[in-house]
Amino acid sequence: MRVRLPFTEGWTTVRDHLEARLAAGDGVIDGMLGVGAIVGADGQPITPDTAYVPGMYVWFHRALPEEERVPYPVEVVYRDEHIVVADKPHFLATTPRGSHVAETTLARLRRDLGIPSLSAAHRLDRLTAGLVLFTVRPEERGAYQSLFRDKQVTKEYEAVAPYDPTVALPRTVRSRIVKERGVMAAREVPGEPNAVSRIELLERHEQRGRYRLLPRTGQTHQLRVHMNALGLPILGDPLYPVVAAAGPAGDFRRPLQLLAKALEFTDPVTGRAHRFVSGRALRAWSAYDEWAG
Repeated sequence: MRVRLPFTEGWTTVRDHLEARLAAGDGVIDGMLGVGAIVGADGQPITPDTAYVPGMYVWFHRALPEEERVPYPVEVVYRDEHIVVADKPHFLATTPRGSHVAETTLARLRRDLGIPSLSAAHRLDRLTAGLVLFTVRPEERGAYQSLFRDKQVTKEYEAVAPYDPTVALPRTVRSRIVKERGVMAAREVPGEPNAVSRIELLERHEQRGRYRLLPRTGQTHQLRVHMNALGLPILGDPLYPVVAAAGPAGDFRRPLQLLAKALEFTDPVTGRAHRFVSGRALRAWSAYDEWAG
């Protein structure tokens, strides 16, 4: 495969550009560089510190593993010269990780929009649907990432979960959550809280409720853990309250009923005030009778 480096600035090394462009999994590009699998026009291996030269060619062979296609589209909610806001479906990873490489929101958008430099400013769980912010220019990515790091983005989620009249809402839940590498589920432990969520009941229908969830922090699985701790596990959750056996590949029948509904922030580059809202609806609420259990 031959790749020509764009006539644009923003990368210091060839490695940096290939990491951003190819949507490879963690460590893939470094591994290829380490064995001399990426070469320049002179046939000499590209090294991790080879300088980026606009217009130069590099060659390599890249065999992508076959992946189960997620049969739902990624919708673009907003696009300008600085950012892209996408409305991703359930089951589609935000960025490459593990066995998900080509079937990711980032890879689809780079291909469909023709923006090889596109990068994610934050992550959304593969099982969660909704809004994700991407940056167009590598040199601006840090400014948008800092919005999330500095808690300058208002994030609003919706969830469908059991209704329990004994659970007093609204309330703010505070706890300490840890997620250990290699362990699928996060857990609450004693100690200083590092996770804060506002939980509100929007409406109820029979034994189900539709909830607004407002995370003040961004711990892994935070909203899922907090809802489960209240005795209101989100419908379709394969980890909480118990870890379920993995279903067969291509089984998309019971998506996690969690949606990143809205993002609100002031653009750090343009100064514009943005509020974006997902056009998706949670199936366990919109098609109540079709969702068993």
